[in-house]
This record gives sequence, structure tokens and C-alpha cells, in this order.
Amino acid sequence: MAVTLKDVAALAGVSPSTVSRTCKDNPSISEETKEKVRRAMARLGYDPGTAMPPSQPVFQNSRAIGIILPPSQKETYENAFYLEAIRGISQFCGHRQYINTVITGQNEEELLQVIQTLTRAGQVDSFIVLYSRQQDPVIDYLYNEGLLYVLIGKAYQYANQTIYIDNDNLLAGQEATEYLIGLGHRAVAYLGNDSSLMFSADRKAGYQLALALHHLPQKPEFCLEVPSVPRDDSNALHTLLKGPDRPTAIVVSDDILAVALERVCLETGLSIPEDLSIISFNNSLLARLTSPQLTSVDVNSCQLGIEAASQIINHMENPNLLATKIIVPHHLIERDSCRAIP
Repeated sequence: MAVTLKDVAALAGVSPSTVSRTCKDNPSISEETKEKVRRAMARLGYDPGTAMPPSQPVFQNSRAIGIILPPSQKETYENAFYLEAIRGISQFCGHRQYINTVITGQNEEELLQVIQTLTRAGQVDSFIVLYSRQQDPVIDYLYNEGLLYVLIGKAYQYANQTIYIDNDNLLAGQEATEYLIGLGHRAVAYLGNDSSLMFSADRKAGYQLALALHHLPQKPEFCLEVPSVPRDDSNALHTLLKGPDRPTAIVVSDDILAVALERVCLETGLSIPEDLSIISFNNSLLARLTSPQLTSVDVNSCQLGIEAASQIINHMENPNLLATKIIVPHHLIERDSCRAIP
């Protein structure tokens, strides 16, 4: 079996990104560390020349950071969460005189192609990934190539070796549900994104935990997951809200979904919060522009970006640091979309 970059990293006691940077003679790696890595290469018979494409140039001391958005044709670019996170990243990078470039793609293949082009051209070799999902080929590529990356969201793959910045989304989902239960609601539903996204899976788990702790029934029909914003003909939401045993409150994993839910309520003749209480997440501008304004959990999106930029630069300048995990606190903003059961 061929010796891999990860084998060298394990023997030398460093991260795969340190081995990759040593192969490229990156000046951010100390001579002592480079020598340790080279001894491990020699012992294992690892040839870095065969591990990289011949057209790939040696990286210089790059001060450019790639910001990777999730693959999407449209909806990602309309989500205020990503804009706020990018604002935090740009703000911190500007103070430290680092530049950043946003990387997008309509699908995973296109996204990977852009990342490969940038790394092989020597333009970017460190990345901040603005999302976390299960079985992500982008993360597989970054990890297997020994590229330095920071994840916004909980790591699903290579969790012990991944630097990530996240909220406690399970706790946030639990607290949002318990807020509604505290208002007297017993028929509480959940509307979320696809559970392959780690934040949505955790918020759903928090919702289910709160129901269990309060001995409330968990009805499968009360738990809806959608891959994108529901269209005008969303039968699932109409069915949920028109049923004889419809919920009196809903936890929604994102403000954009909550706005779509408000539209369905209008179509079905339900008033908010008189007939249905809604609590959502992200506390975006949308939450403040709706009528009534949305009660929402603020996940401090800008701070997530600032922490991610701080960690990526810290690890670029100190490549032997261990992978860091940081939890950014959340808080509930009470507005007019929830009310107590009379």
C-alpha cells in the first residue's frame, strides 16, 4: 500500500497541513519542524514529488484565505447568515492584513474544481468552510490534501483533527422549544432544513429532547424537513396547518423558512400569533421586517466569522497548534410572533 501524507503526519506527530506545507517549503513552518517531517518522509519512503501534480507550484507565504460557500444555484446567496459570517471574516482579516476570496459553485463538482484550481495555482492554501454537512466531498478533499481549513459548524468527518467554530445548536433547539412549552403550548411542531446539514440535525434533536423531557408526544407528522425554501404549492405545510389536530406553535430552523411559513399561514387563514406561534433562528433582517416580527434565536453569525478568521490565521502563523473547537453563545430575541395559550 502506498505511503500517504497522513502516514507521514502521524509518524512526525504533526498535522497533515504541516506535512503539506513542508513539501512546499512554506516559510511559516520552522526549520526544526521541517526537519522532523523530512526524517519521517525518509523513513517511510514518501516521495512528495509523486503526491502532487507536476504543474503545482511551490506555495509562497500566502496571505489569502478562501471562504467556501455551500454548493447552491441561488438560495445560499440570499441567506443573511452567510453574509454576516463573511462580514466577520473580512473584518478580522482586514485588521490582520490578510485577504480573502469567496468560493462558490452550483454543485459539489464545480465547487471542488474551483478549489483545486486555486490551490494548484498557489493562490490560496487555507480555507474557511461556511457550512457543515454529512459526507461532504469538499471536506474529504481538503483533509486528504493536507490543506488547512476551519469549519463553521460541527465537524462530521475527521472531528478530532478539525478546527471548528459552532453554536450549541442542540441546546438552542431545546431552549427554543422549551420557550414555547413555557407559554403553555403542548402541540409543538418543527420545520427544518435537510438533516444532512449539521446545524439543522442538532436543532431538530434539541426540539425532540425538549418534548421528551416534558413528556410530550412526538408526532412524525409534526416534524417536517425540506431541502430548500418551500414553493407556493407546498402541500406538506398546508396539510400540517389544515389538520384537525394542527400544532399551536412551530420551531423553525431558519428565518427564511419562517417567512415562508408565514406566507402559508396567510394562505390558510391562520393568524400569527393568535392561531400559531412561531420561533425561528438567526435573527436576520427578515425577522425584523415581517409582520408580526419574529421571535428568533440570535446565533451571532458575525462573531462566528470573526472567530473562524482568528483561528485560521492563528494556525497559519503557528502550524503546530492542535485543532481547536470554539462554541459561540446564542441568545433569544423575544418579539411578537409568540404568545401564551389563554
